Amino acid sequence: MTTKSKIWIAVVVGIIVVIGALAGTKALQIGAMKSAGASFVPPPESVTTAKAEMADWRASRAATGTLVAQHSVTLAAELPGRVTEILFDSGATVHRGQELVKLDSSVEQAQLASAEADDVLAKQSLTRANALREHGSNTPADIEGAQARAAQTQAILAQLRATIAKKVIRAPFDGRIGIRQVELGQIVSAATPLASLQSVSPIYAEFWLPQQTLSDLKLGMETTLHSDAYPSAVWRGRISTITPEVDVATRNVKVRATFPNIDGQLRPGMFGNIEVLSPDQHAQLIIPATAVLYAPYGDSVYSAVEKKSADGKSTLTAQQKFIRLGERRGDYVAVESGLTAGEEIVSSGVFKLRNGSSLAVKNELKPDVQAHPNPLER
Repeated sequence: MTTKSKIWIAVVVGIIVVIGALAGTKALQIGAMKSAGASFVPPPESVTTAKAEMADWRASRAATGTLVAQHSVTLAAELPGRVTEILFDSGATVHRGQELVKLDSSVEQAQLASAEADDVLAKQSLTRANALREHGSNTPADIEGAQARAAQTQAILAQLRATIAKKVIRAPFDGRIGIRQVELGQIVSAATPLASLQSVSPIYAEFWLPQQTLSDLKLGMETTLHSDAYPSAVWRGRISTITPEVDVATRNVKVRATFPNIDGQLRPGMFGNIEVLSPDQHAQLIIPATAVLYAPYGDSVYSAVEKKSADGKSTLTAQQKFIRLGERRGDYVAVESGLTAGEEIVSSGVFKLRNGSSLAVKNELKPDVQAHPNPLER
């Protein structure tokens, strides 16, 4: 065998030895990975839990409503004239009959003085005519003329006094007046806007409900109002009007509720979240809405079930349960079937669970659950 052949044989043997060593090392690594995978236990998922509990529950219908003033007008002058006095401040509360704006009435006042003098003269003439008639010194026509003259002066007086009264604009009802739109000394014509006036207590909320609710809607039903302008406040009122017609485009019916508004916090034009509450109250099983895993084939929750391992250690595991949901209110949702009261369920973190998942309860991170939440914009 030549030297060259020996070299080739040595190279081939070396390559075979290297390949064998690599294959053996890889086989050992794969075996170790299989052993580790077989003995691997997934770490527990961090979740929060809550208990399914019974609560007093009243069926309700939610809607978004617009606040409307009980009375709302734009004050205006009925007659033309020059503004001589402005007796209100913009945004002030005024009372019925309160003087707000005065127009110049000097001409009418002078005419009134003249008419009053004519009235005195007409009354005296009528008195003399009656006295003369008793002695037969005049004719019935003289009496009739004197009576007509007295009635005429009375009519002129009434007309002038009505004109002067119209030169004073008064509040037609109690309410809050808007920003004034005239200035002292301004010449205004008839129907010139002076300011808006709106009554704010009580206040109306108008909203729409589906026609399916007509069988349950009744006058006097209790309603609640929440406004994002005052997140912690709740107003309680009652249905005062249900319109007799249904909108042909939406098949909804318009409803009006009346709310007391003594402090004037609610303003016409604001919107609010309305709930119409059923008069019937019953016990209902409720859970946080975040606990529900919504799916096309059915809604479910995960119960936190305690299990013991072979070595006697207790662990919490997730057990999926399908449920049937009812009405939702705020952060809560009613459960019609599938759970029992007192059962502990996962309230957040359900999206990362599966049957048998180990659980690590972190209730210090539990979000606040409210029937009437008030989200904050940050």
